[in-house]
Amino acid sequence: MITPPAWFCHPAARQWRASIPETAAPSFHAELPGYRPTGLTELPALANELGVGRVLVKDESTRMGLGAFKVLGASWAIARLIGENGGMSGSGGGTLDELRRAAAAHPVELVTATDGNHGRAVAWMARLLGLEARVFVPRVVSERARAAIAAEGATVTVGGDSYDEAVEQAAAYASSDRRQLVQDTAWAGYESVPGWIVEGYGTLLAELDRQFAERDLPGPDLVSVPVGVGSLAQAVVTHYRRGSGGARDHKTPAILAVEPETAAGLLASLHAEARQSVTTGGTVMAGLDCGTPSSLAWPVLAGGLDAAIAVPDQLAIQAGADLAGLGVRSGPSGAASLAGVRAALTGPGAEARRAGLGVTGSSVVLLLSTEGS
Repeated sequence: MITPPAWFCHPAARQWRASIPETAAPSFHAELPGYRPTGLTELPALANELGVGRVLVKDESTRMGLGAFKVLGASWAIARLIGENGGMSGSGGGTLDELRRAAAAHPVELVTATDGNHGRAVAWMARLLGLEARVFVPRVVSERARAAIAAEGATVTVGGDSYDEAVEQAAAYASSDRRQLVQDTAWAGYESVPGWIVEGYGTLLAELDRQFAERDLPGPDLVSVPVGVGSLAQAVVTHYRRGSGGARDHKTPAILAVEPETAAGLLASLHAEARQSVTTGGTVMAGLDCGTPSSLAWPVLAGGLDAAIAVPDQLAIQAGADLAGLGVRSGPSGAASLAGVRAALTGPGAEARRAGLGVTGSSVVLLLSTEGS
């Protein structure tokens, strides 16, 4: 049963427009070891269940052997940082060999805080460039996630009861010389690196454009995206709202943000019409256990996001199990996209929610499954 605070809808968001610069991120990612576009899987059983035309899942479980989309943002931001440190010009970070030489000439320790996947991605990129990395994690992060980060060669520091506290610790530690913070959330005075991370996520969306074109589809009608601090959702909104004024040369879908009930900072912000922080209470959706939206993401989501919904852990667990039964490996954070769509499009009050999202029996629904199981 959805109560009013767990749902927010802003249908006029489809008129909002974003301007995004071209980047070399897709070309850079294509050079990285193990890169290939992740799959787009159609699931007719879900389309029948949800009463829509088609359901497709972007499956990030195979992303460069790391099992999550996060490496796209982390690798591009680190490339930009190392490129700047090495005096490289332009908006690209240079080739991998050039970056390795720059990293050797100007070594820094890469520092971040994480609920899991972002920290592992930073550690992976640091190892690739021959740099040290230190990753701060809150106490709620599992031993398995900590071990995966450490296996990439990073030093893992445990402290703080929440993601927000871990970010504060990482930022304080990185304030010393020869340390660079690579954080996937922004705040006043710290926005360049998070902005590059959002740019990096654009590679995923460029892949989707090609994959939809290969299926002779103009694009999705509804995109469901899991939200932690909102950086991926920021990338999704700007991608599908690019253009100027009321004109557009591409499809403009509705975009649904999905958060855990116990960490719904974006939903609280949308209801308050101002960026808010909430106290998080723990969730199986560990990658979404964040209490404060990114300062860069917030104005984009306030303007261009159609709807937001908060879901309980049980719905995410069930969604993960159902996706697995259909051949898609998805952890609870990735499966939140399905849990949110189910909560929005079915059950009491669904008719009004479907109308707010513009969903009909012929709609094409895109689920972003952001991590594997």
